[in-house]
Amino acid sequence: MPKKIAQQIASQGADYIFAVKGNQPEPHEAIKDYFETAKVADFCSVPVSYDEQISAGHGRVETRRCWLVNDVSTLPEPENWAKLQSIALIESERYENGNTTYDSRYYITTLMSQVVEFSKAIRGHWGVENRLHWVLDVTFREDDCRIRRDNAPANFNTFRQFALNLIRRAKSGLSVKGSRFKAA
Repeated sequence: MPKKIAQQIASQGADYIFAVKGNQPEPHEAIKDYFETAKVADFCSVPVSYDEQISAGHGRVETRRCWLVNDVSTLPEPENWAKLQSIALIESERYENGNTTYDSRYYITTLMSQVVEFSKAIRGHWGVENRLHWVLDVTFREDDCRIRRDNAPANFNTFRQFALNLIRRAKSGLSVKGSRFKAA
């Protein structure tokens, strides 16, 4: 995990939030086990902040639950993380077309007891990610690109993002796809 980045962010007086994924087995399992145990005990004697948000639209209902705990002792070597204060769990429950899917994500952060701020930050990040990558995939067919050699994928991605920014700034009244077609 990016401990040096955390140090840089904290040294400038800012907060950070890092996702803890399966490719980081020790902290991921430690946080996962902590929350599984705490949920079974209904968070008794655990200093937890909780937020729940429900959104509906486009034929689906999504419930997001967030638990933020000011106890980092479960992590291996928490002192190696600059100003680390909390661990978090976000569970998403999504109902669409008669099917329900569940997703759990784990985080570490410098935020302490600011669960609503934390939830908004995570939600905002996914909004940016989804907005950019969905447009790049749909209008530029990025996922179908066969370019794989050396730095070419990164270079072409930069060109696509540059083109997308130009199209968005043009304010032609056309969709991104329509603007791209017109420019060709």
